[in-house]
Amino acid sequence: MLTRQTSSIIRPFINHTLHNSSNLFPITSYFLLNNSKSNKFSTTSHVKSDINVAPAPPGIPHYLTHADLSAKEIYNLLTLAIQHKHNVKYLNKSSGAPLAGKTLAIMFSKRSTRTRVATESAVAYLGGQPMFLGSQDIQLGVNESLLDTSKVVSSMVDGIMARVGSHSDIETLAKYSTVPVINALSDKYHPTQILADLMTLHEIYVSQPSSPSSYVAHQTHPSKTLPGLRVAWVGDGNNILHSMLATFPKLGVHLNVATPRGYEPSEEIVRYAQTEAGKTNTELKFSFDPKDAVKDADVIVTDTWISMGQESEKAQRIKDFTGYRVTSQMAKEGGAKSDWKFLHCLPRKQEEVSDEVFYSPRSFVFQEAENRKWTILAVIDALLVKKGF
Repeated sequence: MLTRQTSSIIRPFINHTLHNSSNLFPITSYFLLNNSKSNKFSTTSHVKSDINVAPAPPGIPHYLTHADLSAKEIYNLLTLAIQHKHNVKYLNKSSGAPLAGKTLAIMFSKRSTRTRVATESAVAYLGGQPMFLGSQDIQLGVNESLLDTSKVVSSMVDGIMARVGSHSDIETLAKYSTVPVINALSDKYHPTQILADLMTLHEIYVSQPSSPSSYVAHQTHPSKTLPGLRVAWVGDGNNILHSMLATFPKLGVHLNVATPRGYEPSEEIVRYAQTEAGKTNTELKFSFDPKDAVKDADVIVTDTWISMGQESEKAQRIKDFTGYRVTSQMAKEGGAKSDWKFLHCLPRKQEEVSDEVFYSPRSFVFQEAENRKWTILAVIDALLVKKGF
């Protein structure tokens, strides 16, 4: 979702497996060097400014990207989300209102359906007050600097969840905020979406309950179900793919990627993913052919080809993504596993995936969407209640 960051052009032979540590560096084996628009990868970048303003005191936990978290911390969030779902949906348990009297500012510069509903309902369940502040409500980087906004808003609330354009915006908010900041989406990362994807995959591959009305995902740790799965990404090199690259190698989830030429992921994020993959013996494969990516895949994932702000590029993008529509025929011809599953973070458009797949029993898109609530609930609980991961 949202605008991908432009990356350098990947050489045609990039579809090699990159899990061997000897192949991790130099990254120039796979990327051209003469790209003036390459991305700078930083999980805690410092904003350059002539203004001598001290950042917030250290030790405030933020949730900006899974590149900042360890595998254990990611698993902690997943198990917390799974437990919340079991407690609320199946046991009808109250939260005890640990956020009573607390406020979460929800600062969104872009439209949202799943993230907004998930966040507001999660805060309400915890007994807090969600305060939605849209782009028409506050001076979010328009008539007031992000630095000033961060210092002012954080002085009045107990947490900030922000959906921004540039990832540097969320980093600026976090740098000067005196309360935890959660990345609800930036042009570089969408971490809460990947948490929901992983939770959904765990629910799919855990032992199924004897009764549809029961829930057993909380009885098995996701470290028993996720490592070894092979996910195929067919689509744009956008913030969803970036978040997969920052997350999956840490957990031992193999990732096959297919993007059209010119739509590859950030080379710096790929380099980071390669380093993590070398530690866990996880495979990363890159190709320009969707059928190469879906080979032996347990799960096929795609996303919108035309994100907010890219409407003027629609005709060109649809042309460039010819052959990338996920269909049963593509999966069969590419050699995906016979029981492959499908995920999409929504909203979905017809050109991205066929109705035959999207509404089939192999599609878990609506379960995935619901799990946005439980994973966002877990992040809010971890930061605002438990004070850490």
